[in-house]
Amino acid sequence: MSTTPVPEADSSPVLAKKMRWYDGFAMSLTMPAALIASLGASIGGLGAWGAIALWAASMVLATVTNWIYTELAAMFPNSSGGIAHYAAEGWKSRAPFVGPLAAIGYWFPWTTALAVYAGIIGSLVQAQWFPGQDWTLSLGPGELSFPIVVGLAVIVLLFAAAMIGLHVAMWVVYVTGGLLLIPLVIFMTVPFFSGDWSASGLHWNLHGIGGLREALVWIYIMAWTSFGVEVCATFAPEYKDTVKDTSRALRAGVLFCLGVFIVLPLALSGYLGEKRIGQDPTTFYVGAFQDLVGGAADLMVLFIIASLLLIMITGLADGSRVLYAMGQEGLTIRQVGVLNRRGVPARALMVALVINVLVLVFLKTPLAIIVTGNLGYILTHVLAISAFALLRRDRPDLPRPIRLPDFFVPLSWGVAAFIATVLVVGATGFSITGYGGYKELAIAAVVLLMAVLLWLYRHRVQDKNTTPSEPPAPAPERTA
Repeated sequence: MSTTPVPEADSSPVLAKKMRWYDGFAMSLTMPAALIASLGASIGGLGAWGAIALWAASMVLATVTNWIYTELAAMFPNSSGGIAHYAAEGWKSRAPFVGPLAAIGYWFPWTTALAVYAGIIGSLVQAQWFPGQDWTLSLGPGELSFPIVVGLAVIVLLFAAAMIGLHVAMWVVYVTGGLLLIPLVIFMTVPFFSGDWSASGLHWNLHGIGGLREALVWIYIMAWTSFGVEVCATFAPEYKDTVKDTSRALRAGVLFCLGVFIVLPLALSGYLGEKRIGQDPTTFYVGAFQDLVGGAADLMVLFIIASLLLIMITGLADGSRVLYAMGQEGLTIRQVGVLNRRGVPARALMVALVINVLVLVFLKTPLAIIVTGNLGYILTHVLAISAFALLRRDRPDLPRPIRLPDFFVPLSWGVAAFIATVLVVGATGFSITGYGGYKELAIAAVVLLMAVLLWLYRHRVQDKNTTPSEPPAPAPERTA
């Protein structure tokens, strides 16, 4: 971020407009890979029909929210802060602490994605190649096991690569996304033609008021995976044609993910059975590979690991940039807002390394990590969606290259209220799914509280302010 003043807004640097809609669509392919983390647990807990219905509902909700983000993304073409920046812009005149709260709420789940998928990689490696390595070593509140040790090794290797300046280029996204499509196509088509698929054993495990509460808790868990399609809208400033490319990328990404999130659980549950999936919700894919393609199972597992590595690399790169930007923009302590001699946010990466090691060792299971990070992530969505309506009221004359119909204003309030309900019910109902509890809730709350405290320290001590000020204004804006 340059500190050199510019004479006119038009001379300020802007994000390069080099992407096309299919680049955004390729980025959205990481979401079907993320589905691996919680698909098995959702089928085991909800029944196949319940899981299919809720994954579809969560994607419809994600479609509405991401449509709203297209207008916000085009309003701030110089911003790479994503939905956290939209939340800060909409709320800064009313509650300046929303800036750091939303930023850390967005940063934490993307950063801890390393721990989520490192744990899954460890479980896949154990199930496929080292099934006899079933030992555990207790560390009091934490533990070490073979999958956790493998996951820690993967995290350290990715950290080392990032420290020497590794960047995720679009060709890497296309290669790993292409590798992901191979097992996806097999899982979504072969079971129906195998002769062993049947819907007779599929169930709906949601009944009455208790079922409604359980459904809201599961939507809370699913949110990080479904809402992650936001990547299509967040890159709106970088598309060559902001309006057309954003809309096309969003439609393609959402429709593709909606199809995958319905067909994949239907195909696998009808082929393997709910019981088999529920007994081994993380690594049942290995058995499915072996049944469907026999000797090619090793190759298919490597395809899935490659797609998970893509999500981890993206999460590490995005999370470190968000934390670095927070230090630069006054949202947290100055120390993380610096680059090393290679131009790498080394301190932000070090924070990510420590956080992921602790999370993997002490939270252990992928779903427990997801439910912990979702508290801040869903809160950020509530703040960003409501910011859309607030900006329509407070800054009606701000240029909007993408302007949604006016009925989206009351719709945004309704969506924000529903997601806030999901947040409250989900954050207090971890025990319904058997993954997480008060420990995870406490960790999430402490992370958010620390964000506000560090922001206060930055303004009252490091910046010599007597009272906290609102987040600094963004760089001068340019419309598409």
